[in-house]
Amino acid sequence: MIRIDHVALWTRDVDRLVAFYCTYFAGNAGDRYVNTTKGFESRFVSFDSGARLEIMKTTSLRPVEPGPGAQRMGLTHLALSVGSENDVNQLIERLRHDGHPIVDNPRRTGDGYYEGVALDPDGNRVEITA
Repeated sequence: MIRIDHVALWTRDVDRLVAFYCTYFAGNAGDRYVNTTKGFESRFVSFDSGARLEIMKTTSLRPVEPGPGAQRMGLTHLALSVGSENDVNQLIERLRHDGHPIVDNPRRTGDGYYEGVALDPDGNRVEITA
């Protein structure tokens, strides 16, 4: 059986990004891992479904930083299902109220999803779906 185990995100501020996914998506933060020799640290955020995000920081590499919400080749967004259309609406409004950019308001898409799109603190696109 193939399944995606986790998706990794580079960041300049591990704790800020971990807090975002724990606060708004009920993630559970794992312990911090630090490898000083490689200039690397990370924390996993786990969700009840089994999906995980690895939030990583480096002092030895220079990851490219696209602009906030950039549509880019390769991985371009995360889609996180929160349950119902009402849950999507409520979370989008909560994110908006808390000052997070909303790229697309909740709507029914042509492929059958009900979704809204917000940016996380690093400008990554997060589709919030039902």
